[in-house]
Amino acid sequence: MKIDFKHKQTAHCENGVISNLLTHSGLKISEPLAFGLGSGIFFVYLPFLKVNFAPALSFRPQPGLIFKRMTKRLGIKIKRQKFKKTGLATKALDKMLEENIPVGLQVGVFNLTYFPDEYRFHFNAHNLVVYGKEEDTYLISDPVMEDVTTLSTKELETVRFAKGVYAPKGQMYFPIEIPKEINFERAIKKAIKATCRDMLAPIPIVGVKGMRMVARSIKKWPKKIGAKKTNHYLGQIVRMQEEIGTGGGGFRYIYGAFLQEASEILKNKDLKILAKEITDIGDLWRDFALDASRLYKNRSNEFDGYNKVSEKLFHIADKEEAFYKKLKKAIA
Repeated sequence: MKIDFKHKQTAHCENGVISNLLTHSGLKISEPLAFGLGSGIFFVYLPFLKVNFAPALSFRPQPGLIFKRMTKRLGIKIKRQKFKKTGLATKALDKMLEENIPVGLQVGVFNLTYFPDEYRFHFNAHNLVVYGKEEDTYLISDPVMEDVTTLSTKELETVRFAKGVYAPKGQMYFPIEIPKEINFERAIKKAIKATCRDMLAPIPIVGVKGMRMVARSIKKWPKKIGAKKTNHYLGQIVRMQEEIGTGGGGFRYIYGAFLQEASEILKNKDLKILAKEITDIGDLWRDFALDASRLYKNRSNEFDGYNKVSEKLFHIADKEEAFYKKLKKAIA
């Protein structure tokens, strides 16, 4: 069985699954619009929680939340299921495919056999679509891949039941009801307000305040924990920013594209100007990642490299704070 499903490559897996599943169901929606409506930009720093032996931080909301927010704001009903046993999960998936329904799955990255080895690490919040099955092989539309691919039944069961943080527990999801009329204007304004609220939150570990906490920590780490451990921590930041769920610069580019679309829908020229501003901030994030990577790979000749990287992050936090204040005002 093979569903007539259109695969489209996107920058981020969750946005891509949202866009591709809803487009298949008759609601054509771009990746940037899906991302913006789901308030996809976020930042949190959790120094008390260790991931890969380094402080945890995230440039995105909890897995599945972008999809949940976006569909709720548009009035779209989604069915989600989790399972305790692989057999039940496989049976439920096969039933949906038999009914000609493509299904979104949350999976672990480490055992995705079609991923290059350098991208296979313990991260359990990846999303893909299964759109068919031929004998013992599932047909996979992974939106971060250029073309469709496949996984065997055993391989798919392994990634669906990966262990660790954000264990997917066989989770699958698909739209079951899409309203005939959708108020995009109201949904966009609500989504933008939520993003501004998150990024300007008066909480030390969240949003721009969380970025400043990381910047302060970078200055302290070399003396406190030594260069070797500091470099490991910087590597973690860059990985979370640029590799796991896109994150830093990539998310700013997507959000800029969202604001351009929102500008047309709301007939608000200020949003188009702000789209350029957040795109420029995305460039700053990429520069930060490049400088940080030179440090932890010992390719930087700058004696005061850690302080300079820290100052770059402080500068980004200042830019983002000003941006979200202007954005909040623009849709008030």
